[in-house]
Amino acid sequence: MIHPTAATGFARAAGAYDRARPEYPAGAIAWAAGRLGLGPASVVVDLAAGTGKLTRGLTDLGFEVVAVEPVDEMRAALERAAPDARAVAGTAEAIPLPDDSADAVTVGQAFHWFDGPRALAEIDRVLRPGGALALCWNRRDMGSPVHRAVSEIIEPHDRDEPRHRANAWRASFAGEELEEAEFPFAVTQDADALADRVASTSFVANLPDAERARVLGRVREIAAAGPVRVPYVCEVQISRRGGA
Repeated sequence: MIHPTAATGFARAAGAYDRARPEYPAGAIAWAAGRLGLGPASVVVDLAAGTGKLTRGLTDLGFEVVAVEPVDEMRAALERAAPDARAVAGTAEAIPLPDDSADAVTVGQAFHWFDGPRALAEIDRVLRPGGALALCWNRRDMGSPVHRAVSEIIEPHDRDEPRHRANAWRASFAGEELEEAEFPFAVTQDADALADRVASTSFVANLPDAERARVLGRVREIAAAGPVRVPYVCEVQISRRGGA
């Protein structure tokens, strides 16, 4: 299962996503790997891997990574960007792997798109005893004037698709205390990169061509005087998924 907004938007914006979405901080990935108890021989399943933003950080640490991505265009970019991972077609609700085949599962910027109960059942199926799930999110720091200006431009076009910040995804973990950490960081982007970042947003990518062009033109004006600092907070949540 894949949400139609995600399916069409991310297919259309795969290039912009890979060019302009921020990488996950190395410190955040290392922290998650430590909390997950991963070692050199560990097998990690990276769900909804997109263009490999999180996948690359995992392969850099030497893990055996299976990257599951349903959108063909995103998976093609993933295969180019993270050649050390094994990329496969599939969804969180139908993971194309055997039972007890993974030491950990990761999800970068995507759990809010899932059917939470079905996804967790599949995650539990593929995890070995003692395995765990890590959710990673690069959250926009809304204290930034850049992010506030971008939001003012794009929010009128939001059609109430699933959003991380709405926290509806947390209902899937009701009664469970997630282990959480935050890692602030920032990137610098010029007008084209900032426009690409906004173009990679699913509901913006789905706009009619002329309307999308107007939106991205306004976004470029934010950085018309030169590159701007764009701050984020990387959130990580760990969910322990079963007995040892």
